Amino acid sequence: MKMTRIIKKILNNYESDNPGVKASLANILMSGKLAGTGKLVILPVDQGFEHGPARSFAKNSLGYDPHYHFKLAINAGLSAFAAPLGMLEAGADTFAGQIPLIMKVNSSNSLSREKGAPTQAITGSVREAIRLGCSAVGFTIYPGSDAALDMITEIQEIALEAKDAGLAVVVWSYPRGGDISKEGETAIDIVSYAAHMAALVGAHIIKVKPPTSFIELSEAKKVYMSENIPINTLTDRIKHVVQSCFHGRRLVVFSGGNSRDNESLLIEVKELFLGGASGSIIGRNSFQRPYDEALDLLNQITNIYRGK
Repeated sequence: MKMTRIIKKILNNYESDNPGVKASLANILMSGKLAGTGKLVILPVDQGFEHGPARSFAKNSLGYDPHYHFKLAINAGLSAFAAPLGMLEAGADTFAGQIPLIMKVNSSNSLSREKGAPTQAITGSVREAIRLGCSAVGFTIYPGSDAALDMITEIQEIALEAKDAGLAVVVWSYPRGGDISKEGETAIDIVSYAAHMAALVGAHIIKVKPPTSFIELSEAKKVYMSENIPINTLTDRIKHVVQSCFHGRRLVVFSGGNSRDNESLLIEVKELFLGGASGSIIGRNSFQRPYDEALDLLNQITNIYRGK
């Protein structure tokens, strides 16, 4: 497929990257039903690490099989499939070349006792991502955590190695820990700060949660009020997060969160689209549904990002 003008413009925003990285980004942006549009819908399946197998897959027991997720992502015409090392290894040969892969190279788990200093263990590598034919590596940072500085140091080292090898870098930036309140984890000032930090550490694609209108930090609240930054609607807040990522020069995708009804999810996705989001990364809201329902939902989400 010939590369579109939109994709060429996006790639031009990554001024320091080598042809290998741009080819990897182009592979993601030119795949699936949204190929060439500049929009992305990605299936992430790292929840087994984060929440455990029963909480992740018991609602749809077919999800225990890694092949199920490969098939879902491919048949739904998604932009990429993101998962940890073991899940990618379990289907990498059968589905080789059928969808761009993103290897999640660090993970946490719900058994950990770390509260003020949440962190993640390194569970994959650039070398393994190359071996499995991945287009990108994914890495989570927890801005606000007492361990955040160590995580930022780790992603710098991994990102350098990945870029040298021609892989793109995706950063999950989820504020938590330290002095951040539970409500503050999705506060507009905190989410936009976390997204900006991901851009600053060199992410090509940034993943954050949709923000609420709550403002966590008193000093930030003064600026939001004095500068009259619009944050009343989700569309306004998405525009602000995208603006925080180098004025839209970086791709920003938003998580789907916990499983919920189709109507509320699709309403949210429409606001993400109107706010200028680069796309959605939908995990539990897709694979915890029966297969045909998941395909239908993902098709509706894709159509929203196509402007339909």
